[in-house]
This record gives sequence, C-alpha cells and structure tokens, in this order.
Amino acid sequence: MSLQIDADFEGGNIEIVALDGDRADLAIRPDSGGPWTQWFSFRVRGAAGRALTLRIVSAGASSYPDGWEDYRARVSDDGADWVLADTRFDGAVLEIRHTPRTNEARFAYFVPYELDRHEALLSRIAAAPGVTRRTLGRSLDGRAIDVLEMGEGAKHVWVLGRQHSGETMASWWMEGALARLTDPADPLALRLRQRARLHIVPLVNLDGAARGNLRGNAEGVDLNRQWRDPNPDNAPEVAAILAAMIETGVDVFLDVHGDESLPHVFIDGCDVDPESSPAQVAGVERFRQALLKASPAFQTAVGYPPSYGGAEANGIATRAIGLRFGAVAVTLEMPFKDAREDPDPQEGWSPSASARLGGACLAALDAALDEGA
Repeated sequence: MSLQIDADFEGGNIEIVALDGDRADLAIRPDSGGPWTQWFSFRVRGAAGRALTLRIVSAGASSYPDGWEDYRARVSDDGADWVLADTRFDGAVLEIRHTPRTNEARFAYFVPYELDRHEALLSRIAAAPGVTRRTLGRSLDGRAIDVLEMGEGAKHVWVLGRQHSGETMASWWMEGALARLTDPADPLALRLRQRARLHIVPLVNLDGAARGNLRGNAEGVDLNRQWRDPNPDNAPEVAAILAAMIETGVDVFLDVHGDESLPHVFIDGCDVDPESSPAQVAGVERFRQALLKASPAFQTAVGYPPSYGGAEANGIATRAIGLRFGAVAVTLEMPFKDAREDPDPQEGWSPSASARLGGACLAALDAALDEGA
C-alpha cells in the first residue's frame, strides 16, 4: 500500500512536493491571507511498520528558521498520546524520521487542540458554580468569541489565549488554569475569585485555528498587533474583546502565547514601557517573583529585549492595554521546543506541562492584584 499524506482536517497544514516510497518531501502552506509559515499538522496513512522519512523542504525559508534548531516534531500513532519524533535540521530542510506502530500517524508542530475540545472546555467550565459564559462578538468566519466570567471582587482580571492560533500550548494552559480556578477545594482559587472578577477568553483566533494558520486570522491579520486601534472589519476579534474591556476596566491582564525560538518559559511585561507607572512596574515584578516560586519551568534570565515588537510594539496587547488602562499587563511565553529548566525527554514541552503552568499562574495573578509600588 502506498503512503497517503494529507492535511484535510481542521487545523491541518501541509503540501506534498514529492512522494517516493517511504520518503516524502513536504512544504508548509502560508497562513491564509498572511505571510507566516511555521505551523504544520498532517497525517500519514498506510504507515504501520514503515521507516518514514518526512522532509519539510521549506523549513529554511519559514518565518522563524531559528525555531528549528534543537526542535523535535510531535508525533502520535493513535491521535491521543503524543511524543517527540526523531528530528533534525540542516539549515534548509527539517527531516522527521518515525516508524509508526499503526496504520495512521499524526505529525504536528505542537500537539493540536481542536475546536471541538475548545467547545467542550467552554461548556464544562460554564457549568461550574458561579461561572457565566457570554459571546462578545463574531469572527470573520462567523464563530462566536466567548468569554468565561467568574469571581466577585472589585478588580477586573482579563486573560486571553491563542491570539496566534498555532500556539496551541495556550489552549492546554487554559485547561490547567480553568480547572484550578473552578476547584471548590482550592484555597488560592477561592481567594482569587473573592478578590477579582475574572474574564477569560480561552481562544481568541478561532478562524486561524480552523484554517491551520500560525498567526493570522481569516484575513491574515496578526491580532496581537491591533490593540491600539482595532479595525472591526479585519480584526473583529480584538475589537469585540477591547469593547468589553472598556466596559469593565482592566486591573491585571495576562496574554498567553508560545515562542518558536527560545527554549524557555518567560514573560514580557508592560514594565519595559517607559510610560508605565511605578505601580505597574511593581505589579509585573510581583507576578514574576510569584511565578518563580510556583513553577520550576519559569525563569527570568532569557526573554525578549525591551525593543521587542519594533514599530508595531504599541499595538501589542500587553503594551496597549497597559497604557490604556494603567493595568499590570503581562505576556506569558511557552516554548515549542523543550524547556531547558524543566525538560522532558519523552514529550518535550507538552500539554501536561502547559496545564501545570496554567495552574501555577494563579499565584502570579493573585500577587499582581496586590497594591503598592
């Protein structure tokens, strides 16, 4: 039986360049309407017991070629358990080698998180006591942009995930954070919900997730560059969320992402903005120190330089929301590579690692709510 390779499913992305026996040359399709190429997700059928060599020949020209150094692709023989594949990069071609145990194997840049699972998460959390779910607006493809809200405090905490749709670790992070937040026996969750009203949008870029994009929405717009003055015609996701933020105000903001190149968990805060107040700077530092205590994966030695974002920096959510609302605003980044501070030779940085970090971040959010410079 000849190999069959396709990405004809939600979130799929790959193009076949050549197929010869157990070897395939492949290319990553750019985001719909956008220039970015990095996310891949595809399946191989007729694969059981065959020593596959899968070559992504476009890797050297991808958006983040440094992201392939010391990177290992994720593979699953059953669609449920994902492990690291034998992966090497020569500066031009990313080569993945794997011998599947089953007829169908899945390969991906990171473990996928489908919209069905997202909907199940929303429904499960919305059924917990004290939680409400409401729709803030619609994406370009007509999908509901939903927020989960809980807590009775006077301060407002906003948390977003997956502005960049290919950063699926943010969805796994959400599972851990929301599970802990709704645990009635968790004293930290109870304290946080007493101190604040939490507004959580687990998946911002639904259209990009469905289309198999790395960063862009349905029109190829990078949503995390639109927060200064979003256009509802091409970035309705940001426009809808920002309108809701204006109604409530924002005291603490957390934006959850993944980074292609750096093998670390780190933050980028509004404290690097020269217009941030002493109270904002102190709040980011409290977040940082609390997360250092709560998570062995988090570190502070490596991260983005203050100049990150360049001319577009004022449209990044953390910068724009910090400036508009005077909020303690933080971007959390997780790696596509394994995390050097908390490595896992079997799975690398994984859904379970992301979920653990989500739970740990509650301590950092709680610390950020404290007052004082």
